[in-house]
Amino acid sequence: MGVLGERLTSTATKEIMARNAPEASITAMLAREEALFIQRNPNSKRLSEDAAKNWLKGVPMHWMVDWGTPFPLFASKAQGVDVTDADGNTYIDFCLGDTGAMFGHSPKPIVDALQREGANGFTTMMPSTDAAIVGRLLEDRFGLPYWQVTATASDANRAVIKWCRAITGRKTILVFNHCYHGAVDETYVTIDGGTPHADPALIGEVRDLTQFTKVVEFNDIPALEAALADGDVACVLAEPIMTNVGMVLPDDGYHAALRDITRKAGTLLIIDETHTMSSGPGGYSLEYGLEPDGFVMGKPIAGGIPAAVYGFSAPVAARIRKFLETRNPGHSGIGTTLSGSKIQLALMRAVLETYFTREAFAPLIALAKKLEKGIADVIIKHSVPWHVVRAGARVEFMCTPQRPRNGGEAAKVIHQPIDVAVHHYLLNRGVIVTPFHNMLLICPATTGAHVDLLVEQLDRCITELMSQDGD
Repeated sequence: MGVLGERLTSTATKEIMARNAPEASITAMLAREEALFIQRNPNSKRLSEDAAKNWLKGVPMHWMVDWGTPFPLFASKAQGVDVTDADGNTYIDFCLGDTGAMFGHSPKPIVDALQREGANGFTTMMPSTDAAIVGRLLEDRFGLPYWQVTATASDANRAVIKWCRAITGRKTILVFNHCYHGAVDETYVTIDGGTPHADPALIGEVRDLTQFTKVVEFNDIPALEAALADGDVACVLAEPIMTNVGMVLPDDGYHAALRDITRKAGTLLIIDETHTMSSGPGGYSLEYGLEPDGFVMGKPIAGGIPAAVYGFSAPVAARIRKFLETRNPGHSGIGTTLSGSKIQLALMRAVLETYFTREAFAPLIALAKKLEKGIADVIIKHSVPWHVVRAGARVEFMCTPQRPRNGGEAAKVIHQPIDVAVHHYLLNRGVIVTPFHNMLLICPATTGAHVDLLVEQLDRCITELMSQDGD
């Protein structure tokens, strides 16, 4: 987290009498912004009605309705940080596909690679001539020597869990409360309410997920030690920073304890960097000296084309090879036909060579620090009980004064009406932030002027929200 985020949580909220926005102001803003959204977007409304005749919930993927708007906003073009909708309205995009377009929409190196390699075949079920180069780049950037490609990070996490169970002979995994590891059913276990149970939002799961999944709160070292004490956990699957309930940062020393405890328990440690690649050119793991046994990342690794990778340390790879010697041939349940395709590898090479470098990341992090400062200054100016955190090129603000230390705490304070009001206010003024939480990404196409615009509009939004009568 940046210095300003620390100052805001440890100093500012203690020195000022922070006050929440009146409920009347929030309700009034939601009503005004909903009406303005409908007025601004007649073509999106028509497209939504037409799409509803064929698409479940009217969209190609049901999460696309989670913006909370009266109907989905339909995009016609995205380039760099600029998005144009079906009505010709333009936006500066700080969501960037919830990290899928972390390096911008259709960046030139990716477009060039796609045009060049697209004429030479997309998939052959054979390794391409880029395979050895991409393997070396992955090892160089992220520190682990052995890798595999999947179509999504969800697929990568499923594969990693299977490998860990196979080589340890253990059936159970451990995750953290309110973690995010894609659409992996076994990770949708929560301890909200005091006892482990499947997340009630999970659709169609018939197994008792608690039979083979343990869950503890992030940053709770005693709970982690107790959960691993029986020696039955194959792997801990962990985000280095919790990212789906706002950003929940690790306490000082937590990752060192996590690594020490897992080693003593004979449990493999898998770090899922799908949302934390913004931390630096080697992800959070290399930036902060973590030593995972396995590593997962997806989303922007191929510039937004479906692709993900998972990697293992040399000792883990040796255990996998030994396990495979005992295995009968046949279906493994790991890998899909389009994984490791020629086009995936070509685009991954372009991304790794162009963007996962110190030179490419330095200006992104510098601009993210400017954004962090701007948001912190606005929060302090208005004496609102909010805070801001940053991880590399990723910035988030939460409409609560204290930083949550775990997922359970964070889940109680996010997704409030005030968050929706802020999102809609910004969206109607040409600024896109992540709908699930207040996440903001800096990409190579983001400029200081874009950051200034966001900060200015957030300042105006809070000014309106703090009006006592909502007018």
